[in-house]
Amino acid sequence: QPLSLHLLLPRAGRHSLPFAATAAPLSSRGPKATVLAPGPRRRAARLSVPAVAAETARAEDAPSPSPSGDGAFDWLDHWYPFAPVCDLDPGAPHGKTVLGLSVVAWYDRGAGEWRVFDDACPHRLAPLSEGRVDGKGRLQCVYHGWCFDGAGAGACKFIPQAPALGPPVHKNSKACVASYPTAVQNKILWFYPRPEPEHRDVLQRKRPPYIKEIDDPSFVTAFGIRDLLYGYDILAENLMDPSHVPYAHKGLIGGPRNTQDPGRVEHDKEGGGSIKLKIEEASLAGFLSSWERGSWRFVAPCTFYSSGTSMQAKPGKKNTPRFMLVVFCVPVAPGRSRLIWAFPRNFGVWLDLIIPRWLYHVGQNRVLDSDAYILHVEERKFAASGLDNWHNDCYVPASSDTMVVAFRSWFRKYCKNRVGWATPQPDELPPTPNKDTLMERYWSHVVQCRSCSAALKAMRALEVALQVASVAVVGVLAVAKETTLVMSAAQRAVVVSAAVLCFAASRWLSNFIENNFFFQDYSHAYK
Repeated sequence: QPLSLHLLLPRAGRHSLPFAATAAPLSSRGPKATVLAPGPRRRAARLSVPAVAAETARAEDAPSPSPSGDGAFDWLDHWYPFAPVCDLDPGAPHGKTVLGLSVVAWYDRGAGEWRVFDDACPHRLAPLSEGRVDGKGRLQCVYHGWCFDGAGAGACKFIPQAPALGPPVHKNSKACVASYPTAVQNKILWFYPRPEPEHRDVLQRKRPPYIKEIDDPSFVTAFGIRDLLYGYDILAENLMDPSHVPYAHKGLIGGPRNTQDPGRVEHDKEGGGSIKLKIEEASLAGFLSSWERGSWRFVAPCTFYSSGTSMQAKPGKKNTPRFMLVVFCVPVAPGRSRLIWAFPRNFGVWLDLIIPRWLYHVGQNRVLDSDAYILHVEERKFAASGLDNWHNDCYVPASSDTMVVAFRSWFRKYCKNRVGWATPQPDELPPTPNKDTLMERYWSHVVQCRSCSAALKAMRALEVALQVASVAVVGVLAVAKETTLVMSAAQRAVVVSAAVLCFAASRWLSNFIENNFFFQDYSHAYK
């Protein structure tokens, strides 16, 4: 079953169903890494604006042990994953929103390091992510050509409009762009959302969560990234709920089966059952949950991973086959989140030599699509009632809900049911789009994934080639009819068949591209 998550194949079909747009008010919601020093910045407001309602939920409703440690969770004192390095092109800047901050990552060729800046040129606030890396390895704003380097931590090095013999206006502190501490760890680019000079050596005090299996040479790891139109807390809660898998993702992946459930008489075809989870420890930093196959750990605010599912080893084999689920829940903005995943395994390593990464993503995106609308609507209902009423509104009596309740208890006790955004955010959720937008894959995944982008480009070229070939074959028949070229009936049949096959192949490929790189609906009623 672990490999089934990778090797899922798509199904054809598209059903676009519109849904009414609504806006729900948030006021009712309850190894080794290198660090790059931040530089001077133009001071902008860094306010912690509520995304959800204040704390009123009852602690006694949580079945987990009382968390130890007091105090509020500081969202700005943690590292956040930007993207897997394999999906970052060193030749271009990459813009993303994390914790409400619009930032841009780019590769400093001179230092051989990735940098993360504010995605705003200090001249007229144009997005630097739309710029380029110039011939000298500097980040250039394409609006007016201002250039910034990485070694100077955001210092402006060139203003084309400034006279060469005039005052050095590019050295003014107002010409600098904010630079954030960065680190590459576990093949992922991380950044720390505080650019002030006092956080220059933050890596010495606080490191990003480290998963040793990702860097273990005996393991291979498949990375992925996807933007989602529901919030951080909804994403985290869903990933911590193993019991939804056989139902919400029916026909795609199976859920964990518990063979120790005495007295059970009724069984459904999805294979759901009792899952015994237990919270072993809980604190402001997260929690640890155990179950019969190992454990799960939540490292606040983003990291959630399993201890690894062990499989039966073959006789004479030293290493036990293991498969891990590692996910990073990134808060983007109210009603928006980003999922970064990594699946380390130490078996079937040769598969990655013959199976392209984009083919893994075809199935993984279908899994994410299958419950996207459910979670989007669920978030609106939570907002209408208020997250402070979560424990009253939701009936969670089963042990399989243990991690969900533990997360909600952590979110309530230490975060007061709110994300500490780094910039002011609107006090309402964005309107609900139709399914075409809610489950679209191109902007949410393909443009962020180098493997899928390359595959899409190649398939489009092949589609055009097949169409040209079908037209060319028909042209051969026309020329043969108008000239003295003699063709037997068998030859004409071969030519016609080739034209039909080329055209049919181009149509099939067009449908494959649409379903796997743009949009494909998932209808639960017919699964």
